[in-house]
Amino acid sequence: MTSPSFQPTPSIPFELRQSPIQGLGAFATRRIRKGARIIEYIGERLTQAQADARYDDESMERHHTFLFNLDDDTVLDAGTLHNESRYINHSCEPNCQSLIDKGHIHIYALRAIEPGEELTYDYAYERTPEMGDDAEGLYICRCGTPSCRGTILAPEKKARARRKKLAGKSKTASKPASKSKAASKSKTASKAASKSKSAPKSKSRPASKTKSAASKQRGTQRAKTAGRGRRAAG
Repeated sequence: MTSPSFQPTPSIPFELRQSPIQGLGAFATRRIRKGARIIEYIGERLTQAQADARYDDESMERHHTFLFNLDDDTVLDAGTLHNESRYINHSCEPNCQSLIDKGHIHIYALRAIEPGEELTYDYAYERTPEMGDDAEGLYICRCGTPSCRGTILAPEKKARARRKKLAGKSKTASKPASKSKAASKSKTASKAASKSKSAPKSKSRPASKTKSAASKQRGTQRAKTAGRGRRAAG
């Protein structure tokens, strides 16, 4: 596997240090306003096939990667090329969210964040039919919040809603895709239209209602299982 390459970001509003959640974490060094764009999530651009070949169940022990789906064709791998955004941890009560905008992934503040607070977002890894009964044990959450669901997998209710939405789209797949460059399949996740009231107002709504490449979309970050466990931004 390619050796990791770190590309530091100038003037970021956080520092990296040990986190009570997991490994290194990102901690605010100044007040971050609600809706602020904090940092871009970068990574090596791969095809879906390249990503699946690089990370497969048989050769890896840890069920976690830094893969983020941009669309059906392109994946970012922050395991080989990354900046400080890679160290933002998961939480079931996040203060940030990740959104896709014109082929780029950015981390935004869901609310005002005070100096010293750890930055987090909900990974909400996609649940798929291929996952076994032990899936939650492979994707354990350690955020320790009162509403912690015990896993970084998306809540089952949201997963069912998303599967239903995708099933509906498959029935109209023969229609001209006039607005969809990044049309959603099972490989582009969106955290089942969470419509959070605290989503960034000044930028754009989380794109649960549009799949245009020019609009912000909920992205998907993949776990290490081929074609599975995507981390849904938002």
